[in-house]
Amino acid sequence: MGIDLKGEVTQKREQNVNEYINKVLSLIEKDSITEEDAKWITEETVEGFREHVNPGFLSYRKTVTKDGQFAAVEWSDNGSCFKDVNGKEYIDCLGGFGIYNVGHRNPKVVKAVTDQLKRQALHSQDLLDPLRAMLAKILGEITPGDLKYAFFTNSGTESVEAALKLAKMYSERTTFISTTRAFHGKSLGSLSGTAKGMFRKPFLPLIPGFRHVPFGDIDMMRKTFETCSQVGEDVAAVILEPIQGEGGIILPPENYLKQVRELCDKFGALLIFDEVQTGMGRTGKMFAADLYDVVPDILCLAKAFGGGVMPAGAIVAKEDVFKSWFSNPFMHTTTFGGNPLACAAAIATISVLLEEKLPERAEEVGEYFLKELKDAAKGHEDKVLEIRGQGLMIGIEFHQDEIGYEVSKGMFDRGILVAGTLINSKTIRIEPALTIRYEEVDTVVRSFKEVLSQVKA
Repeated sequence: MGIDLKGEVTQKREQNVNEYINKVLSLIEKDSITEEDAKWITEETVEGFREHVNPGFLSYRKTVTKDGQFAAVEWSDNGSCFKDVNGKEYIDCLGGFGIYNVGHRNPKVVKAVTDQLKRQALHSQDLLDPLRAMLAKILGEITPGDLKYAFFTNSGTESVEAALKLAKMYSERTTFISTTRAFHGKSLGSLSGTAKGMFRKPFLPLIPGFRHVPFGDIDMMRKTFETCSQVGEDVAAVILEPIQGEGGIILPPENYLKQVRELCDKFGALLIFDEVQTGMGRTGKMFAADLYDVVPDILCLAKAFGGGVMPAGAIVAKEDVFKSWFSNPFMHTTTFGGNPLACAAAIATISVLLEEKLPERAEEVGEYFLKELKDAAKGHEDKVLEIRGQGLMIGIEFHQDEIGYEVSKGMFDRGILVAGTLINSKTIRIEPALTIRYEEVDTVVRSFKEVLSQVKA
């Protein structure tokens, strides 16, 4: 009888994997970790990224940190901050690219999710699930104008995909207008609306029918509408970020969004607002659409929609637009979108935003933050080109990429996380929790001033 060496190897490998899994689960279970634990976690994380995730992330971290800090491994979070495995605390001014509007692990959001988890985590996909209906009703009440029907997703790019498909079904038109510096996601449909060539070129040709015009240029927008009409390629929809996030925190010119709304009405096109970053109180209003007094036909949400606890997104549309899906609700579906845990998180998030008046607080703290940053930059006009923002969505633009990198490194060294934008690396963003304390704002400003004085132009 032969020896099954392959079977023995497989059995040994499974045993090793299971031992590794149990060690990881024991660490997850711990309330606190030892120095030995921290060392092991750091080594395993770096090795795991190098061999099994993507070594490019390690290279990126080396460019934006100094003195070996690329291996900083986050472990816990609370309020406006997070801690690494060694216990160092960081004020989070990146905020997961705008996820943590109600703070890290907001108690009310965590409670809603854990309470729901005790009863049911995911739904059967066939019966009627109550929280999806209740959350959709809430969104119909708090979103601008006559937006009414909601479809739930897991991320921003999925929300944009849903919006694009809904717009196509509404009119059967296939032309879309997006803008330069736009970022709408990286799946093929949303990437077609995204502007940065570096992300687009490897995947060309993308979805046909997309035109890009300069953001803020209403004359070019009008000419594009007119040209599309003349050649029989009528516009299905314009998709815009009311304030461009990844593009470098770019605010629209006065009345620009209202003029785009008027053009859409004139040519029978829909207006899609991508509020994945600007939504949920970030700009000083619950939605940036309210800030500019413009009602879109479709509103896209994600990031902060899940309260920094669950991945969650949504589109909310007018009834006349959404009814394209009434006859066949299976035209666009997602297994996990609108699941009970995500809906519980979103409902609790909206409650926190309303009860604690966080949009209003974002406007108030944002004005203070912006003023203090501008004061700190005085005398450094050779380094800082402009500091701009709305609410707690602030961008600091430098004359050169290198200055931005050095400022980011210096602030990280001082326990403050900021980062550049995906479209414009010369601009670093300030997108903290809307709950950030004034003392924390002062710490960020003080550190910014110190670092700026040390960086060479």
